[in-house]
Amino acid sequence: MARVALVTGGTRGIGAAISAELKAGGRVVVASYAGNDAAAAAFHADTGIAVVRFDAGDFGQCSEAVEKIHADHGPIEILVNNAGITRDATLARLSREMWDAVIDTNLGSCFNLCKLTFDAMRAKKFGRVVNVGSINGQAGQYGQVNYAAAKSGIHGFTKALAQEGARFGITVNAIAPGYVDTDMVRAVPPDVLQKIIARIPMGRLGQAHDIARGVAFLTADDADFITGATLSINGGQHMY
Repeated sequence: MARVALVTGGTRGIGAAISAELKAGGRVVVASYAGNDAAAAAFHADTGIAVVRFDAGDFGQCSEAVEKIHADHGPIEILVNNAGITRDATLARLSREMWDAVIDTNLGSCFNLCKLTFDAMRAKKFGRVVNVGSINGQAGQYGQVNYAAAKSGIHGFTKALAQEGARFGITVNAIAPGYVDTDMVRAVPPDVLQKIIARIPMGRLGQAHDIARGVAFLTADDADFITGATLSINGGQHMY
């Protein structure tokens, strides 16, 4: 039977590309979203991929959603933690609410969904987890202490959980995208965006399918000797 994959934040931008790529690879894909019903409906109509609405930062909502996915499609064997938000401000202007929102959604969601799916993966002796970090979690970014902290936390979370999952046939990896041509990046003022592109050796923004191909690679059945790794897909902007 086809493996069941859940992609959080999977109906728009990078998440939509990941969902479509996994479906093209023969997976049964469920894409989650937090609130944009119109975009989710359009995505479902265009791709035929099942969509489910829940807040990935809320453990109770995640639990209900995972139970429903298990009932409708079977146990989740591939988990892509892609859900994320920004609430940018310098520390002087950053409120506790802005901090909590980003940490809960971007990092807390990884805990929530891994906690709720890991037992089923262990029982099947198979699992693929990919957590979507960021170049800004590796290098930092002015005005993003909350976002950088959450994404950096994802990289540490990935390495620790990989050690727990390895003997059960579960791989846990991260992808750290650079600047990708999505709605969020296109909202950057043109002069600032040109300065960003000037720092990318490849001379362009990434495309969502660049990230999706990386996820497809890491979630393949035969990618079973890659775990605890972070795949940086950033056009050479940050190398370490």
